[in-house]
Amino acid sequence: MDDPALRRVGWRKSSRSNGTSNCVEVGGLQPGVGIRDSKSPGGPMLTLTAAEWTTFVDVVKARERNLG
Repeated sequence: MDDPALRRVGWRKSSRSNGTSNCVEVGGLQPGVGIRDSKSPGGPMLTLTAAEWTTFVDVVKARERNLG
């Protein structure tokens, strides 16, 4: 997916990546949030609405789900 608009997104790497190769990046999209693998920025991307992103973050913070 080589979309010039996606290259302009302010992608941010997870602060928990600690320099490992298992890095996730998130970027603000209209409307919503994109999630991608930092090793493959042109590869697949998960897109969530703002409401879905909020739910995702709440679940992760509450450790209600095993994401592994």
